[in-house]
Amino acid sequence: MSKIKPYKNSDLGKKEQVTKMFDTISGDYDGLNRVISFGIDIKWRKKVVHIIKETNPETILDIATGTGDLAIALTKTNATKIIGLDISIGMLEIGIEKIKRQGLDNKIEMVLGDSENMPFEDNTFDAITVGFGVRNFETLENGLKEILRVLKPGGCFVILETSMPTKTPYKQGYNFYTKNILPVIGRLFSKDKSAYKYLCESASVFPYGEALNNILRKIGFISVEDFPQTFGVATIYVSSK
Repeated sequence: MSKIKPYKNSDLGKKEQVTKMFDTISGDYDGLNRVISFGIDIKWRKKVVHIIKETNPETILDIATGTGDLAIALTKTNATKIIGLDISIGMLEIGIEKIKRQGLDNKIEMVLGDSENMPFEDNTFDAITVGFGVRNFETLENGLKEILRVLKPGGCFVILETSMPTKTPYKQGYNFYTKNILPVIGRLFSKDKSAYKYLCESASVFPYGEALNNILRKIGFISVEDFPQTFGVATIYVSSK
């Protein structure tokens, strides 16, 4: 498997580099996401919410919550408590302001924390989600083990992550877009010129489909399924404990 190039030439580890990157681009993040995905990411999040809602959770943890888009959408599940966890204070600050504007302070709590060493007891949450975040874990297996630890037995775990289309012509179109168009958009509209280059490269080498399913099973998740979205440019993974 190809190695992901570091976000910047730095002596910092991946975790510190990713944190710095998201702190830097936090103000641009929501707008750029809408442009880059043509707004389809909203539809994908709605599907995640539907899957979680079917399990009737009382407590939900949204890991790598960023500016809180998925955490806010998850209020539609009628869960009594939603916690958004992220390692970037810059992203959380944007999210906190969005939550306040929508009057959801009493339902969503934003927590600064590391997904690979979470400040929660074992078997705490009925459902856990990660939207476009698992590929940024410093060590994927460690992050997934932590998720399994804090998920209640029988609880639902849903990942929404980018993936690679496998069918022609979608595969070729996706490759052209991510290698040639997306980095240009990032350079034009983001203060950080290397951030979206890193995000493209990390998506291109991250395991997807059955490869990620097998990692989830190896960690100990059960009932693992994947559901490709929009010709395979993203995938929803559903599993339980």
